[in-house]
Amino acid sequence: MKQGYSKPKALLFDVFGTLVDWRGSLIRQLRAFGEARGLDQVDWPGLADAWRGRYAPSMDEVRSGRRAWTVLDDLHRESLLALLPKFGLEQRLEEEEIEGLVRGWHRLDPWPDVSGGLARLHERFLLAPLSNGNVALMANLKRHAKLPWDCILGAELARHYKPDPEVYLTAMALLRLAPQEVMMVAAHNDDLAQAQALGMQTAFVPRPTEHGPNQTTDLAADGAWDFVVASTEELADRLCDNGEVDLLRG
Repeated sequence: MKQGYSKPKALLFDVFGTLVDWRGSLIRQLRAFGEARGLDQVDWPGLADAWRGRYAPSMDEVRSGRRAWTVLDDLHRESLLALLPKFGLEQRLEEEEIEGLVRGWHRLDPWPDVSGGLARLHERFLLAPLSNGNVALMANLKRHAKLPWDCILGAELARHYKPDPEVYLTAMALLRLAPQEVMMVAAHNDDLAQAQALGMQTAFVPRPTEHGPNQTTDLAADGAWDFVVASTEELADRLCDNGEVDLLRG
């Protein structure tokens, strides 16, 4: 073990993209919905991508103070309603169907390595999400994807969206842990950059197909993160061993 290094007491995880395949899950759900409703000609992958494309801009309205605090479920709903005309659906969906599609974000499937990796990490560390998803969304996602959380942390408790520092600081305060006792695990370099700036430990888990086959961002680590691993299973290998920890940098 490198001199001065101490393993964390808690691991906080980004969720969308890092632990669950939001794109593949949404496309599967949307296609199934379209088949059931006879809407086979709709560009469902395009709708999934456009929906996610409004994710950051909708939160930026809250981050900037241009609008009051609004939970992600409501932002997702507004974004979907704005997109329906573009995909020829504005007059074709009932209110309960729209609500069902929004709830699809509560039923995202995990990446293949997540179940085994988190189960092993849970034996040694306190685990929690640190997501922009609201508490109800995270609670339902925990049950659907069988994520072994000890508690639910994230944006709604801080009333800020990542990467605002308040999200990370609120989580650490609630856990009563110092930054160096907490590790942020994410597939997004900007998430880790904010965590590291606040003194947290960091681990990068790339998800090169999060945004589909033509993804151009977050394909590799672009910072000096404490760990760079290929999967949550590899992170468990590195953190749960009984020997020395060989930290990867960059």
